[in-house]
Amino acid sequence: MTITVLDTYSAMKRILRAPAADRVALLCSMLEPVRGMYRYFPGDVDLAAMHRMASGFPLDRDEERCLDALETLAEAGAWERMRRALDDALALQSAATPGLEVPDITVLFVLGDPEDAHFMGPCLGVTGNGGFSGYIMITLWPFPENVERLEATAVHELNHNLRYGPGGVVWNPMTVTVGEHVVSEGLADAFARGIYGDELGHTRIGVPHLRDEAVFDKVVSGLGVTGMENFTAWVHGDASAERFGATPVGLPTGAGYAAGNRLVDTYLAVTGRTAAQALHADSSEIIATALRHRGPTGR
Repeated sequence: MTITVLDTYSAMKRILRAPAADRVALLCSMLEPVRGMYRYFPGDVDLAAMHRMASGFPLDRDEERCLDALETLAEAGAWERMRRALDDALALQSAATPGLEVPDITVLFVLGDPEDAHFMGPCLGVTGNGGFSGYIMITLWPFPENVERLEATAVHELNHNLRYGPGGVVWNPMTVTVGEHVVSEGLADAFARGIYGDELGHTRIGVPHLRDEAVFDKVVSGLGVTGMENFTAWVHGDASAERFGATPVGLPTGAGYAAGNRLVDTYLAVTGRTAAQALHADSSEIIATALRHRGPTGR
């Protein structure tokens, strides 16, 4: 098993300095190692289009701004820090889960688009995707808060990758519920917080709502919802739902993360398990246990 953090620093610098006509081809070359992320998509996936949809850095403007951001990340040792964090977290998880099947994992770390109002605003300049076994993708703008949380962000996505990896929880698009998604975010945060502490380990978008009872109750009311087109509103909130053409449900950004942290923290406290030990715990068990022992706020 190997975790490969792609050298996207060199690749992005080359793209941003290249003639405009050459940039799409160079971008697609950089993205080719993660094409397998889209293996369940119908037809031949346009990697450049997926990059744009994921708020990736622009190819036709802001070159100097993006090059400066790249240097900020390089000076912070971003790629090396993530590689060490992932190796250390995997060792911790493997010790807690004897016999854990771990695939080779390819990590793509790219700059976001500084003019994307949704990415830079509600998303606070960072998004991640670790749910496709064998691949982790992180899109980030180097706000100081995001640079400080690089390790925790990577480890959060690793937790998703291992939960849905070989021998783990099966994400069946036909039957999966909002509850599974919410619990997975809570578990990934709990895993990161177990290593880096609450201040760095919490996903930033969920923090403002950790003690909001109305938000928690609203998310709980939707835990049984199915249909993945509905998940964005319940987990990420209305602003993201509107961005991607889904129906809002009356929730702020990060609501599902906040609720997921509370559900998972209660479950772990009641059972005495660690987040690493609960990697493959059934989400319905976590939810039922947590709601039976619901506390007034947070942890």
